[in-house]
Amino acid sequence: MANLVEIRDLKVQATTDSGRKIEIIKDVSLDIADGEIVALIGESGSGKTTIALTLMGHTRPGCRITGGTVRVGGKDMAALSEKERARIRGTEVAYVPQSAAAAFNPAIKIMDQVVEITQIHGLMSKDAAQVRAVELFKALSLPNPETIGSRYPHQVSGGQLQRLSAAMALIGGPKLVIFDEPTTALDVTTQIEVLRAFKSVMRKDGISGVYVSHDLAVVAQIADRIVVLKGGEVQETGTTEALLADAQHPYTRELLSAFEPKQRAARTQDREGVKPLLEIEDLVAGYGERQADGLPLVKAVQSVSLMVHNGRNLGIIGESGCGKSTLARSIAGILPSAAGHIIFNGRELGRHARERSRDQLREMQIVFQSADTALNPAKSIEDILGRPLTFYHGMKGKARDARIDQLLDMVHLPKGLRHRRPSELSGGQKQRINFARALAAEPKLILCDEITSALDTVVAAAIIDLLKELQRELGLSYIFISHDLSVVEAICDEVVVMYRGEKVEQIAPQSLSRPQHPYSKLLFSSVPKLDPTWLDGLVQDPELVKAYQVAP
Repeated sequence: MANLVEIRDLKVQATTDSGRKIEIIKDVSLDIADGEIVALIGESGSGKTTIALTLMGHTRPGCRITGGTVRVGGKDMAALSEKERARIRGTEVAYVPQSAAAAFNPAIKIMDQVVEITQIHGLMSKDAAQVRAVELFKALSLPNPETIGSRYPHQVSGGQLQRLSAAMALIGGPKLVIFDEPTTALDVTTQIEVLRAFKSVMRKDGISGVYVSHDLAVVAQIADRIVVLKGGEVQETGTTEALLADAQHPYTRELLSAFEPKQRAARTQDREGVKPLLEIEDLVAGYGERQADGLPLVKAVQSVSLMVHNGRNLGIIGESGCGKSTLARSIAGILPSAAGHIIFNGRELGRHARERSRDQLREMQIVFQSADTALNPAKSIEDILGRPLTFYHGMKGKARDARIDQLLDMVHLPKGLRHRRPSELSGGQKQRINFARALAAEPKLILCDEITSALDTVVAAAIIDLLKELQRELGLSYIFISHDLSVVEAICDEVVVMYRGEKVEQIAPQSLSRPQHPYSKLLFSSVPKLDPTWLDGLVQDPELVKAYQVAP
């Protein structure tokens, strides 16, 4: 079988703000055959995305290829001119980013953006491109495939936007597709459909793929081979089956052990009669013009009630578009609720953040799913962390600097990062800065919207351990919005399951393994296993098919 991709002795160098040069990719060599999917796995900062980007002849700002060759279809991408590379991108090599929200223009309709590459390269008429786009929308299990293209990016959920970015990459008929953590923002049931669609499209058209991920269970379902990276170097390479069954390198075994189901520490505190920290009563929130009844045209959250006690954690799970993030934004006052009550620390909060006091804002923080859109790219990490310290606590000078160092240490980042900008950090590092910014306010409650979705398994496990430690020391409470059930089970005392804007079930700790609602059963049975045959077997599982049919 011929090789579509041949990387030989690749070196990539980064230059820090101080002018220091660091080799971040060190003599990496790998091949990808025609129609083969190769996964690059490793912790944040291991070089996964950096290597993947070189397949388009691209490096992040401050980085450059300093050695080796990167051949795609016989062409050395590093040696081509930018004009020559532009002709190849989108037609021979395409890219599905980790953060679709940062990839779409909010002012242009989705369909126009998806078909743009076909018009730039003159691949087909606009009408034909739109027909092809709808076919891809269907293959990627997007709702209302015939009309979703007429919406703007902000009018679809994060998971839907991620699948739309895949359609944008596939529409040009590329020979190689680079998937950069494309399912991290997806709930488990949607993830199954997307992985199935990826496999179907890739196999049907004989497309080669590079799949960048920290999720070994996802990799097991789609990759033919796995390349394990750490510190910009290859640690181990092997077929998916062989590597998962008999990993040789200690670091690979560490990654595998980090994937093992996390055990949630039992909590036996009696909460009867204790006043809740947060109480939500019949909350309604959504988008669009207010109707005659005062409610929005689109009700994304419908009469949801829940409570969180001091030092306790509530998990909220459900598929993309079920209202999880809308609920979090309404609680935080970013998206004012249309009806219902938010009672925090014994006092009812204003529906809009502008109607809340500085202390109320400080005591309830939110950490967003996409660090790319949450962190100001023009500011240094020092400025990003320093702003809440000054705003909430009036810190300046040496006290502020010392606290910034403490915050970086709390999220396991080196103090030297304080002078960098977000674009100079890995996805995992950016998300930890995102969390450190929330900690700077010294809150009582943190709303965590998919905060570990961009982190590799090892770092995610360390962050969960860190959050537990901080909770014990500071008495924090968390609301965890996630599609990763292992994270929810590892840290949450109770789990709320949402479907189409409604709370369909609240599951107590002792009942997490025995959900009652059909949709809850579907979610818990849809968590990928560390088995390359799991997805194909799942497709034929009559019980799962039945669950899909029973779910409302």
